[in-house]
Parts: sequence; structure tokens; C-alpha cells
Amino acid sequence: ALETLKMFEKKDSRVKSAAATNLSFLYYLGNELEQATNYADLAINSDRYNPAALTNKGNTVFANGDYEKAAEFYKEALRNDSLCTEALYNLGLAYKKLNRIDEALDCFLKLHAILPSSAQVLYQIASIYEMEDPNQAIEWLLQLISVVPTDPHVLSKLGNLYDNEGDKSQAFHYYSESYRYFPSNIGVIEWLGAYYID
Repeated sequence: ALETLKMFEKKDSRVKSAAATNLSFLYYLGNELEQATNYADLAINSDRYNPAALTNKGNTVFANGDYEKAAEFYKEALRNDSLCTEALYNLGLAYKKLNRIDEALDCFLKLHAILPSSAQVLYQIASIYEMEDPNQAIEWLLQLISVVPTDPHVLSKLGNLYDNEGDKSQAFHYYSESYRYFPSNIGVIEWLGAYYID
């Protein structure tokens, strides 16, 4: 794939930008951030209005820990294409890292309107509510398990939230379900053991 895409580097700017965007993404997936950054820059220089290139550039900056600058690239990508879901999702993650919780929640709620069945979006909304409103977090996690009913991590998280709310029977139900799908989670085994002792 890399060799094929590199052949397109010498074409006109639109093709060059698309090839560089894809190369940047491939290098990013391979955790070669320097190469990913170089190709993201090449893609942006070839086509300044390419939202995928701007998102890739934001991703490389995000990976280096500069969340504020990454957010700027994601916002620019969204100005060029308001339906660029990758940029909107990553902008939410950047805001979350910057502890700008309301702005992060706003991004994920907008994404939920576009992608109502996205497990990742539902999880991010639930994790934000988990910090301040456990009941809302439970509601979002219940929506999430309707999409991915066999995810042991989500089931154990629900068990934990119900346990914190004092609802032992619901906590037991979700911890048991989590154990059924993934019987090697030590935290779940410990909780179930303590429950049976009680």
C-alpha cells in the first residue's frame, strides 16, 4: 500500500494530497509519528482545505501531547467539512484531555446525532457523565449495551456504577454478565466473591 501510494506523490496537487493523506494515516497507525507528520504536512501543503489531512495533522500533534494545537487542526477540518466525524470525535477527545468537559460533551452529543449507534460515541458520553452524574452515565451505558451486549468492560462498569449507587442486585446482575463473557477479570471476580461472602 505504501509503495502504491508513493507513486501518486508526483501527480497533481489533488491526487498528491489524497496520497499523502493516506500515507500519513498508514504511518500514524504504524506509530511512525515523524513520517506521519511529514506526510500530513505534505497533504496540507498540497490542499489546505483537505479535512482528512488536517485531521491527520491533528492526530500527530495529539500523539505528541499538544492537545490545544490538535484541537485547532480538528476545528479547521470541521470548518472545511462540518460532517467530518473523525475530526469531531478527536476534537471531543482533545477537549477531554484539556479538561474542557462541557465542550467535549457537546462534540460527542453532536456526533451522537450523526451516528446514533456508534459504540465509541456512546462510551465517551457515558465516561463524561460518570465524573459528575452517575445516573446519566448509567442511562448512556444501558444504550451502549443495547449496541454491544457482550462487552465485558461495559458490563463491569455498569456493575460498578450500580454498586456505587447502592443497588447491589443490579450490580450483581451486571458483574455476573461481565464474568460470563470474560471470566478472567480479577476485579470482577473479587467483587463477586465479596458479594457471595456478604
